[in-house]
Amino acid sequence: MSWNVEGTYFENCNCTFACPCSVTSFATPATQDRCNVILNYHIQRGEIDGVDVSGHSVSVVADAPAKMMDGNWRVGLLIDDKASKEQADKLAGVFSGQMGGPMASLAPLIKEVLGIEQHPIEYHDSGHKHRVKIGRDISVEVEDYTPEALSEPTKLVGVFHPSNTTLTIARPTESHIKAFGMEFHNSGKSAFSAPFRWSA
Repeated sequence: MSWNVEGTYFENCNCTFACPCSVTSFATPATQDRCNVILNYHIQRGEIDGVDVSGHSVSVVADAPAKMMDGNWRVGLLIDDKASKEQADKLAGVFSGQMGGPMASLAPLIKEVLGIEQHPIEYHDSGHKHRVKIGRDISVEVEDYTPEALSEPTKLVGVFHPSNTTLTIARPTESHIKAFGMEFHNSGKSAFSAPFRWSA
């Protein structure tokens, strides 16, 4: 069987603006002792093994060493509660990397899966602003960074990243993440956004 999903993504981590891990394709350590990151995805169109997953959202919460290629990541998966069990199982397979695709490249780095949970997820894209609210414990908003006198935001091009090889640099205006026994606040830190299109 095959699958394809496409939509929009944004992330927020605790690095000083902007995260050197993403800038250098994971070759440079984070600016903090640990990397605390949330990656948020909204699928505009998608089908996994014949199951329609359009309109659903998934977030990945991770705690990793400063040099992310060292492995030993701790990861939890959040899927919106509007997904049926069949849809949630398929989404978990794709976003955990078990069904191949870009996330499979990160799977060898994961030491511990903290859980897969379903919660209400409100995901919004409004021009260059991106927001996710997950239950009562997660609220993140970022805004793409556009220099003064320019109309287009600043982008990184040619990077190794599961979401896209081109990332837009963003600034988090609000960030509170509490999930899987982890809690971090990344307002004013690092963020990126991009469209994504995966298949396998």
